[in-house]
Amino acid sequence: MKAFLVEFAGTFLFVLTFGLTVVPPSVGPFAPLAIGLMLAAMVYAGGPVSGGHYNPAVTLAVWLRGRCAGRVVLPYVLAQLVAGALAGVLVNELRTGGIAASAVPTVHDHLKLAVVEFVFTFALAYVFLAVATSLKSSGNSSSGLAVGVTVIAGMYAGLPLSGGMFNPAVSVGSSLMGLGSWELLWLYVVAQLAAGSVAAIAHRATSPEELQK
Repeated sequence: MKAFLVEFAGTFLFVLTFGLTVVPPSVGPFAPLAIGLMLAAMVYAGGPVSGGHYNPAVTLAVWLRGRCAGRVVLPYVLAQLVAGALAGVLVNELRTGGIAASAVPTVHDHLKLAVVEFVFTFALAYVFLAVATSLKSSGNSSSGLAVGVTVIAGMYAGLPLSGGMFNPAVSVGSSLMGLGSWELLWLYVVAQLAAGSVAAIAHRATSPEELQK
């Protein structure tokens, strides 16, 4: 139960930070820094308890990599998605006084959106696997920083093209905030989960010596 609560709390704070820094009036170019630093802090804080995933795509990658029990995958994902949705509702209450009546797509080029979300979700999941689950990096004190920096870099690169979400929980919360379109939510989620799956495959291929350990 503690692990699920940690995943809920960490995801909630992460998505809340995303919304409060991106939804107008935003903090402009400093938004990715705040978002990445919050994620880094949550990974450091919750990592010893739950693994510090805060992202269904990362949970999927960790499970496929063999570093997460199958019985916790669905509860983790549910905790993350509910936390993302509640954070979206709270952002609307704090920014506009109510849930957005309609959502406006961030981009109109669906291929670019899918490619950007796939590439940077892959980067995030791959880095997470390398620094937080690999036996080679056991005891790594820089895992949170590495994950946070990956999100910062990805957001600076991808924010204008896809909204820089890289996380199904963020995508759900953003749809509630009016930052994304409900009609495109499936595209975000498919690209992100596909990226998590490919990251697991890539990590298994590049670290075969760990598969039996």
